[in-house]
Amino acid sequence: MKNLSSKSSYIVLGVMSGTSLDGLDLAVVKLNVNNHKWSYDLLYGESLEYSTSWKNKLKNAFSVDNQSLALLDAEFGEFIGISIQNLIDKKNLAPDFIASHGHTIFHQPNNGITVQIGNATSIYEQTNLPVINNFRALDVSLGGQGAPLVPIGDKLLFHEYRYCLNLGGIANISFEEDSKRRAFDICPFNMCLNYLSMQLGFAFDEGGKLALSGELDTDLFSQLNNISYCKSLPPKSLGYEEFLELWKPVLDDSNASTINKLNTVVEHCAYQIAQSISAKGDSILATGGGAYNKYFISRLKALTDNEVIVPSDEVIEFKEAIVFALLGALKFRNEPNCLASVTGARKNNSGGDLHGFKVD
Repeated sequence: MKNLSSKSSYIVLGVMSGTSLDGLDLAVVKLNVNNHKWSYDLLYGESLEYSTSWKNKLKNAFSVDNQSLALLDAEFGEFIGISIQNLIDKKNLAPDFIASHGHTIFHQPNNGITVQIGNATSIYEQTNLPVINNFRALDVSLGGQGAPLVPIGDKLLFHEYRYCLNLGGIANISFEEDSKRRAFDICPFNMCLNYLSMQLGFAFDEGGKLALSGELDTDLFSQLNNISYCKSLPPKSLGYEEFLELWKPVLDDSNASTINKLNTVVEHCAYQIAQSISAKGDSILATGGGAYNKYFISRLKALTDNEVIVPSDEVIEFKEAIVFALLGALKFRNEPNCLASVTGARKNNSGGDLHGFKVD
């Protein structure tokens, strides 16, 4: 690697594994910078669905002992590295480096803890490419939430939209206010919907068809909206722990049918997101797997006066991986990739650990 920090373009392979456990997203991105203005071209994107074994390993990792977690960290890193090398060989691609988010196991910023597995050394051993990972830890050490991280990408790559809404395992939003970027996690999204869909024998609610066939349960709707997190002010962020502690018990204790629970969760999410949008009439970019939930999108449109834009499939599916490629490039240039106005940290920071770089 020579003089990467002075380049005006980078080819970065961004890696994202989301809390909804849909799969591993790999995006090979050409990032261009001119006078601190960034643009991107997605050269290739691929999403690898997790096997049942990997879904179970990742889902249950928060409850294993430290030794088992360390082994899983290395195993998942090897899996990521092999997946990347297969893609590189298949498409004859030559990234400058890899920027890997990994998979979040613990996220408890108020306790100073955030853990993403996917060992960078294991990735490097499989690919012989430099790796940047562990993007959240520095911000947490500075008193921040370490999340959301995508808003810097919204600011630099998707600034034409007033609001950027990500609908993954967790719904979060990003926007400019008073010349600063603001963002926060709103509520669990696919975490709740997939949990209920699986009770009906489906991995997820395709297009929101199951939820559409249900009816609103007003008691459950009220209980969900009264969850303490929904009433707290930003900066704030969510992890799987909060779903288990706050949302899951409310869903489990409800006497509503599962199909009505699905309908009610969609309404809860649409309502909470609508409450987070102050500027009426402006555009909302909706990405993440939830953007394919047509019923949810219809409810969000009904509850807001904004234009809800569902973009191309490649933006829906790979936006987060694209942004992590950007986070890697910013880290390599030692430029801020995490905003204090978003996370509540003491200052903007450039998060991430570098592995395998040899810079002359």
